[in-house]
Amino acid sequence: MRAVLVAGLLVAALTVVTLGCVAGLEPGMLVLQFAWTPRGFGEIIHLWPPEDLQRYRHHLLVDTVSLLAYARFGWLLATRTALFRPLPGAVARYVPRVLPLAAVFDAVENALHAWLTEMPRFGLDGVYLLSTVCSTFKWALLFGFGVLVLWALARAED
Repeated sequence: MRAVLVAGLLVAALTVVTLGCVAGLEPGMLVLQFAWTPRGFGEIIHLWPPEDLQRYRHHLLVDTVSLLAYARFGWLLATRTALFRPLPGAVARYVPRVLPLAAVFDAVENALHAWLTEMPRFGLDGVYLLSTVCSTFKWALLFGFGVLVLWALARAED
């Protein structure tokens, strides 16, 4: 249980640091994560002054540590606690993989954003699309994990 607590505290701390890194970006980081086209992506990063673009690029390093932490936290929470026992067997067996899978999509998204923000990249519509698809799957899995936690808590009360 101690490992779960430590991992959870690390995730919380890294989330605060990450939010601090991207605070004040206009448009915000989430808007960039859902820029489906090269034009949309370029319009966002060109609105940022150079120091804001550097802050965003720095955040990618912090976010990489964060994704490792939340992947570990999700795995530990699902495998070392009884939280998800009230869920149906097939669902409970899937739960340990949710946050690690989200972290894989996050890592790909980070790598693509690091590359795409390094210099203008033209004629790569599929790369920008892949980046946004990774963001979409990441966020869906993160929210899905939250729903699974709430579902498990609701079933535990029955």
